[in-house]
Amino acid sequence: MFSMSADPIDVDGLQAELKDASAGACVTFEGWVRNENEGHPVQSLEYEGYEAVALKEGAKILEEAIEKFQLSSAVCTHRVGHLQLGDMAVWVGVSSGHRGEAFKACAYVIDEIKTRLPIWKKEHYTDGDSGWVNCEEKSPAKS
Repeated sequence: MFSMSADPIDVDGLQAELKDASAGACVTFEGWVRNENEGHPVQSLEYEGYEAVALKEGAKILEEAIEKFQLSSAVCTHRVGHLQLGDMAVWVGVSSGHRGEAFKACAYVIDEIKTRLPIWKKEHYTDGDSGWVNCEEKSPAKS
């Protein structure tokens, strides 16, 4: 299940969706709003997304991960709207029979989400400047 919401992420509810008697491992990822990006002091972020496409493509990414890594389950949600420092912007969770596949799958999901989804962020800097950027353009995981 992939979702987008302006509401804070309900980690307990999402993690409950991963429980399965066949799963021996659960790996999760939380992406938080931090106070700096590429040398720019960040005050807050705004996320916008093309929801219809993001929901469809997000579901496709989770299906790919389930098949590729033989997962029991995969869930992801991404926030939209204005977020403050420390707020959780994205949550990914996967469950599988073994930890190795779960770690690989979780990394796969967040990397694909950042690359393929039409979700953009506007960084608000402490000097009053701001700018819209595609999440992938400033993703340190890809450097």
